[in-house]
Amino acid sequence: MIEFLENMFVGNPAQWGGGVAHSVLILALVVAIGVMFGKIKIAGVSFGVTWILFIGIVFGCLGFNINGHLLHFVKEFGLILFVYSVGLQVGPGFFSAFRKGGLSLNVIAMVVVAVGVLLTVALHYATGLPITTMVGILSGAVTNTPGLGAAQQTNSDLTGVDAPEIAMAYAVAYPLGVIGCILSLLLMRYIFRIDMKKEEAAAMNVEGGGGQAVSTLSLVVRNVAIAGRRISELEPLMGRHFVVSRICKAGNPDVVEVPTADTVLSVGDKMLLIAKVSDVESIVAFIGEVCEMRWDSDSSQLISRRVLVTRPELNGRHLSSLKIRNNLGVNITRINRSGVDLVATPHLRLQMGDRVTIVGSELAVSHAEKVLGNSMKRLDHPNLIPIFIGIALGCLIGSIPFAFPGIPQPVKLGLAGGPLIVAILVSRFGPDCKLVTYTTMSANLMIREIGISLFLACVGLGAGDGFVDTVVNGGGYVWIGYGVIITVVPLLVAGFVGRYVYGVNYFKLIGVLSGAMTNPPALAYSNEQTACDSPSVGYATVYPLTMFLRVLSAQLLIIFFM
Repeated sequence: MIEFLENMFVGNPAQWGGGVAHSVLILALVVAIGVMFGKIKIAGVSFGVTWILFIGIVFGCLGFNINGHLLHFVKEFGLILFVYSVGLQVGPGFFSAFRKGGLSLNVIAMVVVAVGVLLTVALHYATGLPITTMVGILSGAVTNTPGLGAAQQTNSDLTGVDAPEIAMAYAVAYPLGVIGCILSLLLMRYIFRIDMKKEEAAAMNVEGGGGQAVSTLSLVVRNVAIAGRRISELEPLMGRHFVVSRICKAGNPDVVEVPTADTVLSVGDKMLLIAKVSDVESIVAFIGEVCEMRWDSDSSQLISRRVLVTRPELNGRHLSSLKIRNNLGVNITRINRSGVDLVATPHLRLQMGDRVTIVGSELAVSHAEKVLGNSMKRLDHPNLIPIFIGIALGCLIGSIPFAFPGIPQPVKLGLAGGPLIVAILVSRFGPDCKLVTYTTMSANLMIREIGISLFLACVGLGAGDGFVDTVVNGGGYVWIGYGVIITVVPLLVAGFVGRYVYGVNYFKLIGVLSGAMTNPPALAYSNEQTACDSPSVGYATVYPLTMFLRVLSAQLLIIFFM
């Protein structure tokens, strides 16, 4: 019995990797215990899955480990799954994040990244610490696990061996990385002398302050210049996109109709209109004035229903090509994609999983459901081919060496950068090529959590041997101070830039800074400070670019300063 337990927990030297059962048991215990500890909150703050790393270090210190080759494989495979699922998630919003107001917010996030990298290089020269250690401190200070993975994989490519000090430094700096970010956001509140009520009221009134991409409003036509014109003629005149969901003609006030592009307007007509928040003011000024109207009265024969796009042949097609309004007499007013409402413009391309809001008679809406699919069962079926083809392409591209002048060692995107870039491109442009890239949020989350759990468990097990000695006797405790500097200084610098250069609302600013640190606990803290969604909007706007820059900068630091 004792021999059996020893083989299970310590491993059997006669078997490769100590035995499959031994390896799986150790990994499963590290992940399970780490996840359980991750549910613990102290003052409302939790370290989440990072506890898996800490538990892995404890197991490694106690001598519970697995074969080095197997450890390396599982770690890299987990990293690939994680970064690819992250790329699929952020890809659709990656390029749109640079438009309009999103550009200034991403500049603020880039300031956070740039100042953090400069401080890392400065501390590297000032302290003499190896760049591998400093990159580990940087990744922990900004709570960015993909950066940790990218640094480890790049170092392995360059030297042929793993660098456990990267994970050690990450583990030492991470706790205060979480806490330091939240304290920095709190400090800014007093430095900038924020009036919370006034700031929240302003956030509610500015573009996107409520977190909505579109707005619904009732208008009455007052502009005599548009009387006699068709609805389709208004957009070119205003230069704004909108959809008229329902209309009540002035001559027949008791009847609500579904308008078409050829519907002729008259002064006194009332319409239910959907448009971007940023366009509402211009549209109201051009058409007439806001009015009160009950569109869902019992006398109305029209209903509104959300329908899922689940037919693969519709993936990537323009909304206008379906001709649903002309053929079925219904109106598509908005499209919800990944939790964001979009105005249903004719040139908008549909994607699998879109939730389409349809207005019309009950019979017509039922016919439209058949055209679009509306089958949850079809969405639940995973599209594995695009996922594994994307991973294969990511590994291939990540392994291609690129030679740059002045750099003796060819640069590779690696197993972190390659799959991440491919996933972003596939999720953004796949539907344009009729490629079904849709995965449910739960499926994407499952892949991501399994990947990061395996990666952190292996990193912790690999770093456990010698961790205590490094921290206690090797000066590792000083790394905590370096981590605090890398956490706090970039946030304060970027906070001043965002507040005094770009004039960003405080609640959106702290969301942007949380996203620039890829710090979910900081976002949770930010959301608790206000009833509006500005922190979440800011976080989501900068997260895709920040994640990409964190992975890229970690690799470049290893390449240039090794």
